Amino acid sequence: MEMIIFTLLILLFSIIIHEVAHGSVAYALGDDTAKNAGRLTLNPLSHLDPIGSIILPALLIFSGGPVIGWAKPVPINPFNFIDKKWGDLKVSIAGSLANFTIAIIFGLIVKFISLPESFLTIFSLVIFYNIVLGLFNLIPIPPLDGSHVLFSFLPERLEAVKIFLHQYGFFILIFLIFMIPGSISWVFSLANKITIFFLN
Repeated sequence: MEMIIFTLLILLFSIIIHEVAHGSVAYALGDDTAKNAGRLTLNPLSHLDPIGSIILPALLIFSGGPVIGWAKPVPINPFNFIDKKWGDLKVSIAGSLANFTIAIIFGLIVKFISLPESFLTIFSLVIFYNIVLGLFNLIPIPPLDGSHVLFSFLPERLEAVKIFLHQYGFFILIFLIFMIPGSISWVFSLANKITIFFLN
């Protein structure tokens, strides 16, 4: 039970930092939508998504599967960006980069500082789940950030693909998670290998 609680807390705050990173980069690019909506905060209540932050993680825990989730997307207005061409791309990858940065910082601490076993366990979870979140969110299916990355490079002749993914992306994602678990198992496998690298 303690491990489940720690896992959920680490996952929750890692997701929050992910979303705040989106909003912060958007703000730096001239869009204050997230700031005005009160989303540039670490207060969990401002970011919780009923499905992605509560229902999905709970279902995955009780089903014995690996835990993933998401928060409410930070509202942005790309028309406010100073960089109209690449602004959306920069904002989209900011969340995953924040998670990877956290994983690297905690990974270096684990690798070069001798820690008590309890701290080592918690830090390992921080590394693992931040890598998972960073990789998972780069999957190019809405509502994940990877879809914005894909759409930034998608030629206009494939606009129908973009429309299709916008309409059905969420259902495709849920189908992959629950019906074809192996389709995202690479995320957890790679995260596990990187975590072990730091632990060794």
